[in-house]
Amino acid sequence: MPYEVQGVVALSKGAPVSLETIIVPDPGPGEAVVDVQACGVCHTDLHYREGGINDEFPFLLGHEAAGRVAAVGEGVTNVAVGDFVILNWRAVCGTCRACAKGKPWYCFSTHNAAQKMTLKDGTELSPALGIGAFAEKTLVHSGQCTKVDPAAKPEAAGLLGCGVMAGVGAAINTGGVGRGDTVAVFGCGGVGDAAIAGAKLAGASKVIAVDLDDRKLEWAKGLGATHTVNSKETDAVAAIKELTGGFGVDVAIDAVGHPAVYQQAFDARDLAGTVVLVGVPNPTMEITLPLIDVFGRGGALKSSWYGDCLPSRDFPMLIDLYLQGRFDLDAFVSETIGIGDVEAAFEKMHHGDVLRSVVVF
Repeated sequence: MPYEVQGVVALSKGAPVSLETIIVPDPGPGEAVVDVQACGVCHTDLHYREGGINDEFPFLLGHEAAGRVAAVGEGVTNVAVGDFVILNWRAVCGTCRACAKGKPWYCFSTHNAAQKMTLKDGTELSPALGIGAFAEKTLVHSGQCTKVDPAAKPEAAGLLGCGVMAGVGAAINTGGVGRGDTVAVFGCGGVGDAAIAGAKLAGASKVIAVDLDDRKLEWAKGLGATHTVNSKETDAVAAIKELTGGFGVDVAIDAVGHPAVYQQAFDARDLAGTVVLVGVPNPTMEITLPLIDVFGRGGALKSSWYGDCLPSRDFPMLIDLYLQGRFDLDAFVSETIGIGDVEAAFEKMHHGDVLRSVVVF
């Protein structure tokens, strides 16, 4: 029997979100219904509301979530009713050309639920990133559920579903940060600070945080930055080179997604160093680089999509480290809020007042 629940919906481009009654169908083959316990307010949800992703309104927002499996459909074997899971938007297919090459984190044919959740009048909803978790229950493909240790706090665990995993993965998976490496992270919001935490976890010797806001730089120090640079007051590239003996860093991570910031990251890396772009640019942005510098510096210029993560591998590992006290997920939770407070949380995020507001059910 379908479920009637409350959910946060963006009905039209740029309009404030509203709390609506959502119809969640019983799970079909390969699907699961999850009782959402917590869901982070991510900038991607605001992009959806503003029409920056696509125009398939109305959207059921929310995607950075954890909860308990309430029901499963035919053929589901990876999770069972009662399991504590983190939701992910990269449910790998196992059969595409990336998966066949043994690189499932690049899967080109990820799974989503086949059925649609709807408004009470039958209007079909587009779930954000195939999840739609600003709701008391949501319908997903079972592969979007990653079982983890239930001892983890839902409000912290859910953040691995997007922003924290993107940042940690940009450092560890994409950037390949290792013991003794030097790292610079440009942009100290949620994703950038997660990259800083990931670099620390990987054993980097210096982690240099770069931002325009001293308040954010203080947050970055709490998550593992060994040095900070306010790029509004200081030439960031010169400062980074001074901190690295004139050479530049082994790995430079752009967590902003802006051409000027990417240029700084490119200029701040050492010979044979790596630049990682994890911040999301808008479609109009372009960058011009001297090709001789691309050639002459060697190394690699990489993009990181979802931190090149494999949820089944990375989520349980990071939750274990969190429960051991070695990875401070709690530090990313600035506040917990109710389901009716999402619009206000967007404002706080826009003004840089929080790392993450988390809706708790």
